[in-house]
Amino acid sequence: MKVGIIQQTCSDSIEDNKNKLAQNIRKAASLGAQLVVLQELHNSLYFCQTENTQLFDLAEPIPGPSTEFYGALAKELGIVIVTSLFERRAAGLYHNTAVVLEKDGSIAGKYRKMHIPDDPAYYEKFYFTPGDLGFHPIDTSVGRLGVQVCWDQWYPEGARLMALQGAELLIYPTAIGYESSDTPEEQERQREAWTTVQRGHAVANGIPVIAVNRTGLELDPSGQTNGISFWGSSFVAGPQGEIIYRAPKDEEVVQVIDIDMQRSENVRRWWPFLRDRRIEEFTGLTKRFID
Repeated sequence: MKVGIIQQTCSDSIEDNKNKLAQNIRKAASLGAQLVVLQELHNSLYFCQTENTQLFDLAEPIPGPSTEFYGALAKELGIVIVTSLFERRAAGLYHNTAVVLEKDGSIAGKYRKMHIPDDPAYYEKFYFTPGDLGFHPIDTSVGRLGVQVCWDQWYPEGARLMALQGAELLIYPTAIGYESSDTPEEQERQREAWTTVQRGHAVANGIPVIAVNRTGLELDPSGQTNGISFWGSSFVAGPQGEIIYRAPKDEEVVQVIDIDMQRSENVRRWWPFLRDRRIEEFTGLTKRFID
């Protein structure tokens, strides 16, 4: 399968961001992409650096204007697109939601972000209700996609549940970067940990992983921090964790990567981790902590 990833900077103009994405999606399609994956909350700046009730105005219903916009592109180009949207479900009820558009323009399915962070410059609990759709792959014309979002990528349980339901790819739209007060050494440790944990999901489940991150500096409107330098580094890893492609940290990228889907079948025959799981001993995983 040919997978297109789009790593780009964002501005404070939603219209400009969407038009830029449309241009890049068309470029990826012209390079042969059958599936195009976008970064987290790609329509706007990463607004969670502050807590501001006016920013809820950025949210929209699903279906809504963005699903129509990206759905029309999917239909025009005959591709599947993984988007990441700020969903307004009802007054006072909002989600960070990935929506997959089928190549006929319809909504193939959606996933609401399950793990919601609350850290300096990442005040997502203020904006997003934890997802309630569970960890379920989305069936598309290009395969069964295990889509999650950003903070979910640190948790092996979600990846495993997707794999146990037949996901052929793990996909993570992402917005993650450095705070400028961290030392260069600490910044690199964070970036490498982010890459390593997801490569581990690929190995443990025997399927490829696609992570698409933002890039560029986005300032903190409150001035309390120096903003976030999103570290880019979008990547595709194969079913043994091998890096098939990794983007630069600080450049915009439109890249199409050819993934050998048959390789997952072979790797799982060599390393039958699903066969050897001791599921009768895993009941403790449903507890917060085991004293």
